[in-house]
Amino acid sequence: MRVKTDRGLTAMEKKLAEYKCNTNEAIQLKLVRFPEDLEDENTTFNPEYSHQVFGDDEVAFGYKGLKILLYYIAGNLSTLFRIEYASKVNEKFDCVEADDVESKIREIIPPGFCTNTDDFVSLLEKEVNFKPFGMLLHTYSIHNEEAGEDITYQIYKADMTCPGFREYHERLQTFLMWFIETASFIDVDDERWNYFLVFEKYNKDGATLFATVGYMTVYNYYVYPDKTRPRVSQMLILPPFQGEGHGAQLLETVHRYYMSSPTVLDITAEDPSENYVKLRDFVLVKLCQDLLCFSPVKLMQGFSQEMVTEAQQKLKINKQHTRRVYEILRLRATNMGDAEQSRSYRLDVKRRLIGPYKVLRKQFARSNQVTST
Repeated sequence: MRVKTDRGLTAMEKKLAEYKCNTNEAIQLKLVRFPEDLEDENTTFNPEYSHQVFGDDEVAFGYKGLKILLYYIAGNLSTLFRIEYASKVNEKFDCVEADDVESKIREIIPPGFCTNTDDFVSLLEKEVNFKPFGMLLHTYSIHNEEAGEDITYQIYKADMTCPGFREYHERLQTFLMWFIETASFIDVDDERWNYFLVFEKYNKDGATLFATVGYMTVYNYYVYPDKTRPRVSQMLILPPFQGEGHGAQLLETVHRYYMSSPTVLDITAEDPSENYVKLRDFVLVKLCQDLLCFSPVKLMQGFSQEMVTEAQQKLKINKQHTRRVYEILRLRATNMGDAEQSRSYRLDVKRRLIGPYKVLRKQFARSNQVTST
């Protein structure tokens, strides 16, 4: 019997290590508008995360030169899924199995995808028939310096009664797994979900087509006795469109949609990320700055119940978020070069920070009195 030495094991481990692939690099995503996009590396983008599919290490074992191709038609998101690799571990080593990458991907993408390029291109030719789902809420334009023209975008509100939307949403939500760290798929049979979609209008051979830019899901919670509290659950602007201002347009549009409803109490978010909080601050400040209670004179008088009431009734903003808006707007109105104004602002923020500790201290003192009694 041959005994393996430590040195032999190390050599084997080194050889097997060559078959480990970083799945964030292996997964290649595209939003395809034209057939030539398939070969254009500039249209490819990669995930930020893949741990929810491939584990915490974000590694697929058993392949050299692994490529996991997930190409989507830009509008309706019909999908091409294909796996390519230079070599596979079980072709070189006995009793060593490669990870079943295909099964892992099939768990998150809906059936009906293409596996060859010709079928995918045939679907691309029918993309002219795709139109956005639901009700148009807002249209805006952003100047594209590279194209030298203004690009038009539209935001729609949709639901599961829209023909074809359920299947479209199944394809759209797959992006969550790659770009939201703790993403999960929602129960689309629950009618309390609202869906807000962003599309870009573009021209192709003289026709107007639509490309998916991003989306948001909002759940309408019941508040006794006759109100609802919409809560933002998921929000994603796809990477090719990030940094262009679409997130702010989407969030403001959604906020304005709910502002018009007398049954809405306020609008919140589920476990918001740091980036989302910054975006929300920007949008809420933009909305609040035109209210009279947030005028520079009123801001310098301190945070008031008038601000809380007006922001809640007119803009559906809760007290906590109103306070953040107040501090941001007051900072803008404060001359930090003026010693008195600067000190007044800092003391105002300090009072807000130590307020909860004062309450706890009083509660602790009260409990000690009860115990001693």
